[in-house]
Amino acid sequence: MIAIKNVYKQNFDEIDIDEYWNTGVEKEALMHKIHAYPAKFPAFITTKAIKYAQEDGVKVNSIADIFCGCGTTAYEAKRNSINFWGCDINPVATLIARVKSKKYDSEKLSFYFNSIINAFLKQKLPKDLILNANQRIKYWFFEEQIFDLYKLKNSIIESISPKSFYRNFFLCAFSNILKPTSKWLTKSIKPQIDPYKKPGDVLTAFRTQFDLMNKANIENVNLPNTKTEISTVNILNVDISKNIADMLITSPPYVTSYEYADLHQLSSLWLDFTDDYKKLRKGTIGSLYHDNNFEEDLKKLNKTASKIVWQLYKTESKKSKSTARYFIDMQKTAQKTYTLLSKKGIALFVIGNTEFKGVRIDNAKHLVESLLNAGFINIKITRRKISRKILTPYRDKKGRFTTDSNSRKVYAEEFIIVGRKY
Repeated sequence: MIAIKNVYKQNFDEIDIDEYWNTGVEKEALMHKIHAYPAKFPAFITTKAIKYAQEDGVKVNSIADIFCGCGTTAYEAKRNSINFWGCDINPVATLIARVKSKKYDSEKLSFYFNSIINAFLKQKLPKDLILNANQRIKYWFFEEQIFDLYKLKNSIIESISPKSFYRNFFLCAFSNILKPTSKWLTKSIKPQIDPYKKPGDVLTAFRTQFDLMNKANIENVNLPNTKTEISTVNILNVDISKNIADMLITSPPYVTSYEYADLHQLSSLWLDFTDDYKKLRKGTIGSLYHDNNFEEDLKKLNKTASKIVWQLYKTESKKSKSTARYFIDMQKTAQKTYTLLSKKGIALFVIGNTEFKGVRIDNAKHLVESLLNAGFINIKITRRKISRKILTPYRDKKGRFTTDSNSRKVYAEEFIIVGRKY
């Protein structure tokens, strides 16, 4: 890692790739594979980050992740016998994260699974169910799958008490079979129908999903009983009146990141988190759906952000406004991060740069400047390769990775940024 002496003169593109952060030495735990999640945080980074902090003199008793997503850092913290506090605004993400962080009795899992299957086979639904179903559900699913999914969800709810954390285990399993049993284009990062897809059988998909999750749980037999707390909330709305953690490990959204509310709409609708997935867009950092005053936002931007926003404004005024709001939110996030850390604590961010219509969005430089302004010192930075992008540095119109150089370019590296609180 190199120390940042002058953020404005530092050429981030000249920072060497650090092999240490590229790959892990351990096989990733099965629990990380129980539910699909876009842009999932590499599990090995958490373990390496803990080691890095300890070698830097930090006693890590607690870790926080303010964009905890599907709980990768939460799970790895528990594996390392470290308490965890995390949050994410996405209710689907926090459901997965909570399930990952629990240890379950295998006999109870089998009992509940058999109870759910028996209830499913006996379940009878009203004939007008399709007529009254959510319009978006009818858009994504054929009638056969809609009936079976309703039967399955009802069976889970009837078989397991809402007070039992085992219910979340099976709702998580239910959530992960929604895309395979729908018309959703497989492996696409954009919500779109595949006109040629034959959706999977609901019960078969659920059995397969349960087997995977049960196997992952068996692997968890020695998982420590540390404290893990995960909240469904935007970090900017959290009242931090005391230090929460000795270390922060997180990966913020990018300016041009996916609309996670859109990508998780099937789960959000089926699990009754909302009756309109678009409502979940509002308030998320990096979203296009912000209510904001552009003129007021411009006054709050730091130097790096102001330069980027004005470049965007020349070609795409709407995007420049949402970008300004994103940068301000990230500046506030840097301040929140400083507050939640204990004295001499350490923060580690993983973030990449992006591009929009030829304008480079320097997320990394903006974050470094924000951290310095928040009070962090001894900022260090390095770069790592994003392995899944090394040979496919472009995205096609459907959002899939491709080697076609005529498609939109994406960056194949991201930055590890570390700062200390004193």
